[in-house]
Amino acid sequence: MPELPEVDALVGFLRERAVGHGVAAATVAAISALKTFDPPLQGLVGRTIDGASRHGKFVDLQVGGLHLVFHLARAGWLRWYDQLPKTVIRPGKSPIALRVRLDDGAGFDLTEAGTKKSLAVYVVRDPSEVPGIARLGPDPTAPDFTLDDFAGILAGRRTQIKGLLRDQSVFAGVGNAYSDEILHNARMSPYALAAKLKPDDVERLYHALRDTLSEAIAATAGHPPDELKDSKRTRMQVHGRTGQVCPVCGDIVREVIFADSTFQYCPTCQTGGKPLADRVLSRLLK
Repeated sequence: MPELPEVDALVGFLRERAVGHGVAAATVAAISALKTFDPPLQGLVGRTIDGASRHGKFVDLQVGGLHLVFHLARAGWLRWYDQLPKTVIRPGKSPIALRVRLDDGAGFDLTEAGTKKSLAVYVVRDPSEVPGIARLGPDPTAPDFTLDDFAGILAGRRTQIKGLLRDQSVFAGVGNAYSDEILHNARMSPYALAAKLKPDDVERLYHALRDTLSEAIAATAGHPPDELKDSKRTRMQVHGRTGQVCPVCGDIVREVIFADSTFQYCPTCQTGGKPLADRVLSRLLK
């Protein structure tokens, strides 16, 4: 799933390539992806894209007073073309969910792999009309997001820190991959309870959160969409590296399996050398 750094890079790319151009055509190939009907998608045609921004993991293209907002979900992506193919897209016959053609012949497809379709597209007059945006917590990379703000959010929450970092209503833009990396950089167990963290732990986690995301934003900036996935994968220290050597301490990276996701961690760096309980794996072994 693209997270805050990759979405930020996509926004930068679209700001460079799409802003200033008019929308010549917009076609939905996956009806379930379009979550709004007023304004209609065709209301974008003939308007000029005059801005691009990010809200958490949402991309927001400002189009002549309207907003084309999309969330790529777990398996979605943006495919850019300097000259968009003229082939007709057939609903249900391709991974394409949305195609947008610009007035210079360039454009992009929003695609989604797999059978579980979660990619979402909205055409709205204000981005706050998108339910997912309305629920977002603060952006942890914002210049005015302070240690005191962070500590105030964590205070009193008897919630495992891994889940809290991923909760979009708490912190906008952090997902499974970067929460693994943040916790590894903070040398903290994913199962640690937010309310029980000591002030030094909170400060260490705050800086790990900010530094991990800021470094990833800097590393992805300027990359075209087709390079972002590989760029993200190569920068991960623990996420997606089960069974490999931790680059910090040399221990073996382990994982915990849930019903619909996994996370990775280093026992030496994060849990005092002790493997975390994995209920799903334990049931399988029985």
